[in-house]
Amino acid sequence: MAISEAARRNHEQLFPGHVSTLATTDPELVEYFDNFAFDEVVHHGTLDVGIRLIVQLAALIAGQAVREYRVMAGAALTVGVTPVQIKEIVYQAVPYVGMGKVFDFLHATNEVFTERGIELPLPGQSTTTPEDRLAKGRHVQGEIVGHDAVDAMYANAPADLAHIQRYLSGNCFGDHLTRTGLDLPTRELVTFSFLISMGGCDEQVKGHVRGNRNVGNDRARLIEVVTQLLPFIGYPRSLNAIAAINEITPPTTAEPSAEPVKDEQS
Repeated sequence: MAISEAARRNHEQLFPGHVSTLATTDPELVEYFDNFAFDEVVHHGTLDVGIRLIVQLAALIAGQAVREYRVMAGAALTVGVTPVQIKEIVYQAVPYVGMGKVFDFLHATNEVFTERGIELPLPGQSTTTPEDRLAKGRHVQGEIVGHDAVDAMYANAPADLAHIQRYLSGNCFGDHLTRTGLDLPTRELVTFSFLISMGGCDEQVKGHVRGNRNVGNDRARLIEVVTQLLPFIGYPRSLNAIAAINEITPPTTAEPSAEPVKDEQS
């Protein structure tokens, strides 16, 4: 098997002039991975290269793949994803993945930026103050989850868990989801990518399938995200994500299966 011309072209777009050492040590794996990830998968659907790299970076953070993240962060910069967008992915990972797991990625990001001559700190993107973070966060939470659903969560929270609702609104949504740098539909795709890549978040994945739908990311777009993440997160978590999509946004009509390709030599 040889690496296809399309895979070479797409690989070169991300990593101009780079030849992986794995091409020497593990040529067979590189050939079929590159043909799959950089040809077959890339040519499915309509995600532009910027969004594709944004959700892949989110997935790599959630999957704790720091070495691959460094490589793909460089690729993202090469194709025009901005430093602010990349840093916002990392910041948004904190409430979903946890600072303990994000810490190394924050440093890796800064190292990649420094190597590229990008001055730090980047321009601030915060839009809240200590006084209004709760109110603004609850508003954004309502846009994603549904205002009635947020009101119900507050109303139904036991007294000893009311603080968690406030933390969700003020910290998760107020400190992070109100920031500029990424628009709300993109942030919901990032959150979805975190959750499906971590595993063990089935109910949260379903909730954010609904949330994505509420901000304009339909079934087709979510399936495209899963498709572009599949080479990096594997089949089990991809299939779990598809099951959640099917449960919350089932297909409207059954799509016919593609007919098998006939062997012209038979």
